[in-house]
Amino acid sequence: MPLGDGTGPEGKGPGTGRGTGSGAGRGRMGGDKPGSGPGGGCVCPSCGEKTAHMRGVPCSTRKCPKCGGRMTRE
Repeated sequence: MPLGDGTGPEGKGPGTGRGTGSGAGRGRMGGDKPGSGPGGGCVCPSCGEKTAHMRGVPCSTRKCPKCGGRMTRE
């Protein structure tokens, strides 16, 4: 594409739209982590208390109801 108008040789060089497909079938941010997605739960790393995960609310922003520590995703 010396003129940049799309008249160059087809299928040669970078940008031909042929990826390797290494990420095929995965969701956002990998998606293969257990507990990721709408289900799962939050767990306190300090005391082990578990709560249900609320959609749209990251576990790291929630405080443990038992000890007050920050929750993490299960």
